[in-house]
Amino acid sequence: MASSLTLPSPTKLSSSSSSLFSLSSLTAKALPFNDSRYRICASNTVRCDLPEQLNIQNGKPVIPILNERTLPKFLETARMEKTSNGNSTRLRLFSGSANPALSREIACYMGLELGKINIKRFADGEIYVQLQESVRGCDVFLVQPSCPPANENLMELLIMIDACRRASAKNITAVIPYFGYARADRKTQGRESIAAKLVANLLTEAGANRVLACDLHSGQSMGYFDIPVDHVYCNPVILDYLASKTICSGDLVVVSPDVGGVARARAFAKKLSDAPLAIVDKRRHGHNVAEVMNLIGDVKGKVAVMVDDMIDTAGTIVKGAALLHQEGAREVYACCTHAVLSPPAVERLSSGLFQEVIVTNTIPVSEKNYFPQLTVLSVANLLGETIWRVHDDCSVSSIFQ
Repeated sequence: MASSLTLPSPTKLSSSSSSLFSLSSLTAKALPFNDSRYRICASNTVRCDLPEQLNIQNGKPVIPILNERTLPKFLETARMEKTSNGNSTRLRLFSGSANPALSREIACYMGLELGKINIKRFADGEIYVQLQESVRGCDVFLVQPSCPPANENLMELLIMIDACRRASAKNITAVIPYFGYARADRKTQGRESIAAKLVANLLTEAGANRVLACDLHSGQSMGYFDIPVDHVYCNPVILDYLASKTICSGDLVVVSPDVGGVARARAFAKKLSDAPLAIVDKRRHGHNVAEVMNLIGDVKGKVAVMVDDMIDTAGTIVKGAALLHQEGAREVYACCTHAVLSPPAVERLSSGLFQEVIVTNTIPVSEKNYFPQLTVLSVANLLGETIWRVHDDCSVSSIFQ
């Protein structure tokens, strides 16, 4: 006996628009420091017509990205017109079973339908993949994050790549919104493995011609691949969401939860009207165990925005938030791309330390992990635009960095 996965067809993109704001433009209209109206207000967003209505009540996540105007204005493109002109006849988009919702949203943005694929699990756990349409001579994109269960999803991606290679696809791009094993990118102790390099080798040997990944744990991981890697930064999605909030740029401070994330936080702060930077100095005594030592920078009376690439057990970011409150921060926001949310992350994040926890849907957030402060933003438009640019041989890195 084998259980099969059937992916529904995406809905058509609705024609709608919404306004974007820059944080610098809101500065002139900033409210007084202790005015009650100073509290953050959610922006009005326009959504694509999905098969099921999203429940955004009782602390359920909001997914406000599914229209072209939600991305920066330089990303506005006539995709539907491009599709109707036949430009997509040699482009195929397939989804694995790890995050089919994100794949449908990407297809929705691109004006395409997901390719038909049959993915099964046999009784002993073996994975079976069969493409149910021709990809001969096509530019194929496989959307599959290696999120938990990491080994299952990674193996499924490798088999999908092999199926496309044996079906004579011209180019195979592995779209990996969350690249698992990225934290094992160097040897910090003797006799350790560098699993990120191993996974890179596996993808290459399986037959991938290119990899598209979001917010790698460290940029050096791109050097582990012998094939081109497009590293997409999801900061534009989070920055546009923050720009919709009435926060005076003079009251902002961007915080790196550790020294290793300083470069990421500095780039983020530069986009937020060149906000000042603070650093949480910590020392890690083991995997998923961190001890905060002190704070470098001034956060007293400010709105602190903590920026990281992922939240796993949330130990680091929660201890950092507690330190920020001790140092006088008025509000603390947590922003990250990958919401791994391993236990006891939800309990820690919902303890009242954070005004809001902003993540993206590179990893699907299960309903059991919803909590009132959580906001989930979709990166579908960003990935859809990147796929089009890769297919059209256009620049990618110069736009999204």
